[in-house]
Amino acid sequence: MSPNETAKKKAAKLLKEGAIFAFGLSERTHGADIYSTETALIPNGDGTYRANGEKYYIGNGNEAEMVSTLGKVKDGTDDYVFFVTNYRHKAYELKKNVISHQEYVSNFALHDYPITEDDILSRGPHAWDSALNTVNIGKFNIGPASMGLAEHCFYEAITHASNRILYGMKVTDMPHVRKNFMDAWLRLVAMKMYQRRATDYFRGAHANDRRYLLYNPTSKMKVTLQSEEVVNLLWDVIAAKGFEKDTYFHMAASDMRGPSKLEGTVHVNVQLIRKFMKNYFFNPAEYAPVEPDFSLKDDAFLFDQGPTKGLGKVQFHDYRPVFEASKDLPNVATFMKQTEIFKNMLEKAGPDKMQDMDPSWSLPLGEMFSIVVYGQLILEQAGFDKTDPDIVNQIFDFMVRDFSLFALQIYGNHSTKDEQRAYCRDIMLIKAVPDPAQYNRVWENYVSVLNGEYAMNE
Repeated sequence: MSPNETAKKKAAKLLKEGAIFAFGLSERTHGADIYSTETALIPNGDGTYRANGEKYYIGNGNEAEMVSTLGKVKDGTDDYVFFVTNYRHKAYELKKNVISHQEYVSNFALHDYPITEDDILSRGPHAWDSALNTVNIGKFNIGPASMGLAEHCFYEAITHASNRILYGMKVTDMPHVRKNFMDAWLRLVAMKMYQRRATDYFRGAHANDRRYLLYNPTSKMKVTLQSEEVVNLLWDVIAAKGFEKDTYFHMAASDMRGPSKLEGTVHVNVQLIRKFMKNYFFNPAEYAPVEPDFSLKDDAFLFDQGPTKGLGKVQFHDYRPVFEASKDLPNVATFMKQTEIFKNMLEKAGPDKMQDMDPSWSLPLGEMFSIVVYGQLILEQAGFDKTDPDIVNQIFDFMVRDFSLFALQIYGNHSTKDEQRAYCRDIMLIKAVPDPAQYNRVWENYVSVLNGEYAMNE
């Protein structure tokens, strides 16, 4: 949060009037590499400045009354700085909309845009921290956006498939179709459970509890990719129907590819969460329980998250108790076996320096870590929601399979050592425990009944 009271009062007034705002961070040449920001704030020598530079992929940049714009002060310090610009000013050139949708994602340029001290929001380390902490909020919001797209697609797909007869058989009676719907629905439920629980940690965060710094990027990379997987599963069922112009699906299938690539790509966020692996597995800390939070309150810490450094010092509560509490579910117990082998691999045969620097090796490792975090928060939320154990067990069926999939990627990497391959092989040889009766119960009680439950307006 900026210390600039004048700017804050102006923003509050504009909000009441219905104005929109923009976050001018990225540049075309550098993308997410904000270290390389070229936008310059040049002193005039009289306490005022002029801003020059170009911003790219900025939502609302066409009509934002206040654009928080990141640059560097060219006074010999190269300090990062956030300053306010306005789209109406003659020195603000709106160049184009960079996407083909009705939303406006702008490319704009500043040409000797006049700036006074009243326009400066933050400078130095505070400006840098403000940039990253704002992204922390943005990346968390991307998960629910993906979930909404995927859920709309699910309702449309199951209603379509449930009312079609092919080769004398109801489409949803075909085993492969039913399997796809089951996987899609379970993945949807899992991502909602994760996101709901991660919200509690974000809203309850404070200077001495920054666990959200793991849970937010996990949401960003995991929920968005899981949503894409849901659409892939559904599209394999509805096939050509997914291209028809009178469906929601054809729009969502295209838009769904976006969220995983916004607010830092999946790759960036996987590499970020790997910074937390050591403390997560080997150095837990005691925390007071975080209860579900639906209260209407000022989440002040979200707007004053403090310095962004020290990620390696963030500690987490022990992940094991919540798994232990559910080990009577066969697939949770199976996943625990895989997790223990993974932990042993990290301890005894972890990546060397070259593997650590090689994304083809480190990314699947980070993906495996994310599945453990994902499972932990899902189980925590299941406890609060009293989720049907049938559902939880079936969720961990796909998680066991996913865990093995990433172990296979490490196993097949040319730089993987024999000792590491042995651990990966042991993980892959552990398979989910089938329960056909339970599978059918979940299908009958929760999935098939969604036929016709919801449709978009004509």
